[in-house]
Amino acid sequence: MHTILSIFISLSLLGPAFLPMASQFSVLAENETPAESGNPSPDTSNPDTTVPDASAPVTLSAPSALLMEASTGTIIYEKDAHSILHPASITKIMTLILIFDALDAQKISLDDVVTVSEHAASMGGSQVFLEPGETQTVDTMIKCISVASANDACVAMAEFIAGSEDAFVAQMNERAAGLGMKDTNFVNCCGLDVDNHMTSAYDVALMSRELITKYPQIHNYSTIWMENITHVTKKGSSEFGLTNTNKLIKQYAYATGLKTGSTGLAKYCVSATAEKDNIKLIAVIMAAPDYKVRFADASALLDYGFSVCRLYQDTTPPALPELSVRGGTDKKVSLSYEGTFSYLDTAGNDLNLIEKKLSLPEEIKAPVTQGKEAGTLYYTLNEKEIGSIRVLYDTTIPKATYQDYFRKTLTYFFSL
Repeated sequence: MHTILSIFISLSLLGPAFLPMASQFSVLAENETPAESGNPSPDTSNPDTTVPDASAPVTLSAPSALLMEASTGTIIYEKDAHSILHPASITKIMTLILIFDALDAQKISLDDVVTVSEHAASMGGSQVFLEPGETQTVDTMIKCISVASANDACVAMAEFIAGSEDAFVAQMNERAAGLGMKDTNFVNCCGLDVDNHMTSAYDVALMSRELITKYPQIHNYSTIWMENITHVTKKGSSEFGLTNTNKLIKQYAYATGLKTGSTGLAKYCVSATAEKDNIKLIAVIMAAPDYKVRFADASALLDYGFSVCRLYQDTTPPALPELSVRGGTDKKVSLSYEGTFSYLDTAGNDLNLIEKKLSLPEEIKAPVTQGKEAGTLYYTLNEKEIGSIRVLYDTTIPKATYQDYFRKTLTYFFSL
């Protein structure tokens, strides 16, 4: 017999819709020439919801694009988001995921020293001109990758973590498969044009979401505008200036990252992240015809997203009781929520009308396993379920044996 505990709670609206802001940018892409820019060129969890009619609200010049809200994975806008395209340096988002995975697993540390190989130093395209035998810390290498889109730093880190770039690329593809990136195949770790090195705007959003939600410290790097590193080689010590390839960091008020890319085959790409009023957006632009379109399209998507999105996060869910346990070594078990429930609204609904309904059994029978589902907290809006969150057991309670009952009897007898 189960009892449904229903709790209906009024919720405050988390803020009005935001008016879009028009932005125009003139920027330097990774592979532009000095003539194009006037400056010397340097030596680039799965979404579970899609907003209805997500292809309608914005007009873009790029052939493929996607806008996602990061915490919920909601797709707000998409345009040919599964077209298989060359990714250029936005490949490095996956490279950075694997670097932070290794840091998280304590296989490496930010202070570890990385020695640059002949192969790493030979990379063309965007680079920081690392020399064979030169050493840099992991922390500096991440800056070189995130800020200057350094191919040489990418390969040096791949070899440091996996032993070889090929072994590292195998890990990249394995990680991509785990994220559900079905449109993706990596052949290198930096994004230089080669056959079969492909992805899609959808998959770029998936890996961008993984990076910024699992490792938000990436923004400590991706928001750096300019910074110097020091080369120490046989020739001596010299300063080298890093300048962020993502000009949105300077030009777009809410920008937090993430990665640009441009090659002859990929054209101009960007995965742009931004945050405003606790709403975190990911705008992916693929194969834009030039650098101006790349950033203009990304800023237009972000402006649109901030204008229509309101995020509800339940930071005060109903208090959970202890459940009675029948036939166990303990009589009660405590409970906890699996996480924080989030809901993204883009239709202007009144979020004050969100209701919660907690469903729990009155009593459970041993054994009880920690982390298993005990019940569910359901959320509804306008009588329609908009999501739920699981309630889990906090501890494991074995089924009581005859010895347990005998021990309890003796304890009770001697306590009289």
